[in-house]
Amino acid sequence: QVQLAESGGGLVQAGGSLTLSCAASGSVFRFNTMSWYRQAPGKQRELVASISRVGNPNYADSVKGRFTISRDNAKNTVYLQMNSLNSEDTAVYYCHPETSVYWGQGTQVTVSS
Repeated sequence: QVQLAESGGGLVQAGGSLTLSCAASGSVFRFNTMSWYRQAPGKQRELVASISRVGNPNYADSVKGRFTISRDNAKNTVYLQMNSLNSEDTAVYYCHPETSVYWGQGTQVTVSS
């Protein structure tokens, strides 16, 4: 059974930082590009960042220069380091192995101004 467990969300002041983690089952992690998505209230889920199996990252324009995605293949874990957070980053963040149907339960990030 595939499991995706996000953690690291919370309440942070504008300008602050958080690091999200997603621990995944080995079978779904090892062969997939891993992505972080987010969904704010009343908005569609959007892609934030993705990282290929060999570590090549891609970012949404809105987070370039502020967020860093990384992965540890030995630990089947993908990370999202988020710096210079602002209120527009408030959302539930989900990890997702691309080309799969699996999603984690999400972790809430709230940025207070």
